[in-house]
Amino acid sequence: MDARAIIAGLRRGERPGPEALAWFARGLANGDVSDAQAGAFAMAVCLRGLGDAGRVALTEAMRDSGDVLRWDLPGPVLDKHSTGGIGDCVSLVLAPALAACGIFVPMISGRGLGHTGGTLDKMEAIPGVVTAVDEARLRRIVRQTGCAIVGATGQVAPADKRLYAVRDVTGTVESVDLITASILSKKLAAGLEGLVLDVKCGSGAFMKTPDEARELARALVETANGAGCPTAALITDMAEPLAPALGNAVEVAVSMEVLSGNRLAAPRLHDLTVALGGRLMALAGHGEGEAEEMISAAIAEGRAMTHFAAMVQALGGPPDMAEDWRTHLPAAPVVGDIVAPEAGYISAIDGEALGLAVVAMGGGRQVESDRIDPAVGLSDMRQIGTRVERGDALAMIHARDEDSAEAAARAVLAAVHIGDRPDPAPLVLERVDP
Repeated sequence: MDARAIIAGLRRGERPGPEALAWFARGLANGDVSDAQAGAFAMAVCLRGLGDAGRVALTEAMRDSGDVLRWDLPGPVLDKHSTGGIGDCVSLVLAPALAACGIFVPMISGRGLGHTGGTLDKMEAIPGVVTAVDEARLRRIVRQTGCAIVGATGQVAPADKRLYAVRDVTGTVESVDLITASILSKKLAAGLEGLVLDVKCGSGAFMKTPDEARELARALVETANGAGCPTAALITDMAEPLAPALGNAVEVAVSMEVLSGNRLAAPRLHDLTVALGGRLMALAGHGEGEAEEMISAAIAEGRAMTHFAAMVQALGGPPDMAEDWRTHLPAAPVVGDIVAPEAGYISAIDGEALGLAVVAMGGGRQVESDRIDPAVGLSDMRQIGTRVERGDALAMIHARDEDSAEAAARAVLAAVHIGDRPDPAPLVLERVDP
């Protein structure tokens, strides 16, 4: 095998076979493929594509470039992946709810990307929590608590880690083939027996239109099933924040409210968690309606909270998170309302602008080396369709100082549009089944 020959063939429109892609993935992992060759490969895939079979082969090759976990547990090993949105803290509620239903969830998660929040950053807003664990500790936590929300070790899909870094600086991030292989190589390396995908669509998502979301969802579902993992997807609305909070500690707080049995604290978050959990458990043989009832009951009865608190303690967090979570989460020194400048209905929200406002406050990274301020963000966000009068609160701001609070307030006012009453949008826009 030769990197130059593979790249030249791709450039001519020839699709490499599984052996060539496996060789290239090994070369990415062990350094035999140079950065220049990795960038040329990524650009050739962007321009020419791999086709369905090639996408499966690249996914499997990158999965197999490092450790692939195998489990021996008294229940199915399942997981969920979201393509990224704002106010999306489903993982914090779904993983422990699944655990309460007898599912084991080794949830390998990521950090914030662009305007979207990262699950690991949210978990680390809880004092003491460390999400970097080795394989032995991951196995122990999953067996003991039923779920673990952690980062990938250096041995999980190293080919993807190398290729992603190159894609980020060569303008090749937006290839559906490369996005699919990147997402799935890490997830499938966790040894899953089933996966549900939450593909976001709307102003707060990376995929802004239904056609873009549908293309990605179908590629992910077909590729994951082709690689041997039963997988389905829901395309869901991200025209506004999923939960009424954006920022790390404030999203943990609203998740804790839901885990405490308070559905009304974030009804969209609760309902999407139930829908995703039901679809995922159906892949493992449960009736979907029955599974949704099981997830809902696990949350309402406090069993999901018990599993979440046990996971937090196992990751180094406080032992009394279930009973005393409000005292543990960091609080911002400047808190105040952002008020409506006029009366009317909230007709539209620029979700990406809201996410970037939180990043600018310090709630996300503008460069990789930035340290996140876990306390800053927005809470009590009003939903699209809400009637407001002039002076009513649109959201509550949590800031480090007055200057950043004022800048964020201006950004929120520019992002929230007040006008005529809009038509309601469904939370789940479309299902993509195997």
